[in-house]
Amino acid sequence: MSKFPVAIVGVGNMGGAMALNLLACGWAVQVCDVVACKAQNLVQFGAVAQQNVAQAAIESVATIVCVVDSAQCETVLFGSQGLASVMQPGQVVLLCPTLAPQDVESFAQRLAERGIAVLDAPMSGGPVRAREGAMSLMVAGEDIVFERMKPLLSALSNQVFHISARVGDGARTKLVNNLAAGINLVGAAEVLALARAMGLDLAATLDVIEQSSGQSWIGSERMRRAIAGDLAPRAHMTLLEKDTRLAVQAAQALGFEGPLGAAARDVFAQASAGGMAELDDAALLQWLSLK
Repeated sequence: MSKFPVAIVGVGNMGGAMALNLLACGWAVQVCDVVACKAQNLVQFGAVAQQNVAQAAIESVATIVCVVDSAQCETVLFGSQGLASVMQPGQVVLLCPTLAPQDVESFAQRLAERGIAVLDAPMSGGPVRAREGAMSLMVAGEDIVFERMKPLLSALSNQVFHISARVGDGARTKLVNNLAAGINLVGAAEVLALARAMGLDLAATLDVIEQSSGQSWIGSERMRRAIAGDLAPRAHMTLLEKDTRLAVQAAQALGFEGPLGAAARDVFAQASAGGMAELDDAALLQWLSLK
């Protein structure tokens, strides 16, 4: 496998896990985060920590952007010390956050004007899978760029899906996936809150669900932690609040209205506003049990 220098901007739960995976595989990785200690913590594993985005990206063939939302992407890409200020034609940006498709398209167009290629590459699976190189990557972008980045994509994930050559389709696929995840998670939390109200043992109930027709990966993963009282944030409540909101907005723009998406969106919004924004989204069980 041909390895080349990589930068990762944003090394929180997911970006940090991706960095650890690449470093363990022998890649040269520069890291940067607005919280400097997150980047500095990766130095012991072989990363080079940089103080700003431009320093991290200037000598990298590919820069992975792993921040939270479009506003942060705007700053990372086009701020005073952003990627666009230093990257040269031929370098590649991988956009990994969950974003509105139109924002991805806009970012890609503005970078293309500078000769900088973009892969629309949102991810799914959580930090543990990212650390193991087993998360999903939904990649959209020109075939020639995809082929150039294939060694990196394969190192990041053993589940790489090349959605299409149209930047924005990765974002569309991710919104569809995350709306399903949000609906499933609300459903899992609701039925376990009901089980609690019925006086059932929650762990035993989840054992049954996991081997029966109600099983879902996100329901099992999150509810096991919720039952144990482990609400340390792997995925903050606000992330699925944002993702379900973006998904419903995308549906509404098409004139599509389903029965469950908006309801799931509202649950995440209410839980976040109700004091659970900084908790893991597994806290939905606690939220619904209080209602």
